[in-house]
Amino acid sequence: MVSERAKRVKPSPTLAMDTKAKEMKSQGIDVISFGVGEPDFDTPDNIKEAAIKAIRDGHTKYTPVGGIPQLKDAITEKLRKDNALSYKKEEIIVSCGAKHSLYNIAQAILSPGDEVVIPSPYWVSYPAQVLLNDATPVFVKTREEDGFMLNPDELKEYITERTKAIILNYPSNPTGLGYNSSTLEAIADVAVKSNIYIISDEIYEKLLYDGTEHISIASLSEEVKACTILVNGLSKSHAMTGWRIGYAAGPEGIIKAMTKIQSQSTSNPASISQWAAVEALRGPQDFIRTMVEEFDIRRRFLVEALNNIEGIRCGLPTGAFYVFPNVSEIFGKGYKGRTIEDSSALALYFLEEAGVALVPGSAFGAEGYIRISYATSMENIRKAVERIGEAIEKLS
Repeated sequence: MVSERAKRVKPSPTLAMDTKAKEMKSQGIDVISFGVGEPDFDTPDNIKEAAIKAIRDGHTKYTPVGGIPQLKDAITEKLRKDNALSYKKEEIIVSCGAKHSLYNIAQAILSPGDEVVIPSPYWVSYPAQVLLNDATPVFVKTREEDGFMLNPDELKEYITERTKAIILNYPSNPTGLGYNSSTLEAIADVAVKSNIYIISDEIYEKLLYDGTEHISIASLSEEVKACTILVNGLSKSHAMTGWRIGYAAGPEGIIKAMTKIQSQSTSNPASISQWAAVEALRGPQDFIRTMVEEFDIRRRFLVEALNNIEGIRCGLPTGAFYVFPNVSEIFGKGYKGRTIEDSSALALYFLEEAGVALVPGSAFGAEGYIRISYATSMENIRKAVERIGEAIEKLS
């Protein structure tokens, strides 16, 4: 018998859709995947070479649990240069991806009965990780007309004596939208006065468009920094998803607890990946600009194309590599006896009738929307949008 804890959690909807799409591909069916959030760019050569050098230099053994000193130094340099934040090595932990960092945080701060405020739409793993640690996710709906930003006044209404933390993700997965400085300041003020942690997931901070600037909430003041646990990594910014390097920065006591927990679960992240990460942070950063410029071209094309399809309304995201179009006007229509009642039914319809894999908004706590990743080629985007349009034309 599996544990009650395991029963509370469902498999990741994004990975489930990707798995189904791959199964169809293996059967010879032409499927274009808009599902998984993974850059389609290869890891830069200088980072690969650093990994090869690490192997040749014998850096293939266990390392300190929380990361090698050289990588912690590179992370502190990055945070100081990019985010105006000063951390000691003891306030940094390197984990097996940002998802692992987030899970370590949940393990370190949550107890049975605790609550965690999660704005929706949300990344699918946030509530799952809270549930896996015997706490309760508390969802606060945000609105499309507000740019899906959490309203600080509404936040106050959801905070109780059991609230332990709030999770912020900006730029956001799934919306691609961020927060302005005034809203961040207001949210930080609520968190400080309520004596709760801010878990700030900033994994997409480098993928920004239209001159948008990233502001780390921890940089607002020392008081805010003291209650913030910042999470980042190299998967999105340096196309290193498979290398599994994420990190967290925060109060020394929390980082110490996370390190102790990690020592009993995974121990250190892969030694070779850590040395590659040092090069990623300290080496040339031109690759990021090139990748963002290409994403920007895809972003603009995709949003315009989607808005030309009847029944779809899509705003222009300011970051990440997702669009989150409103498809609620399509609901109630049908084809061959099949009625599209919600975003899950629509996603399945697109997969089976159009050969396009994407993720229903319900997976992110936002019915009426779908998430499309444009981390794929322009050729795929053009072809997929055409298929989506044709599939919608069949509905009546």
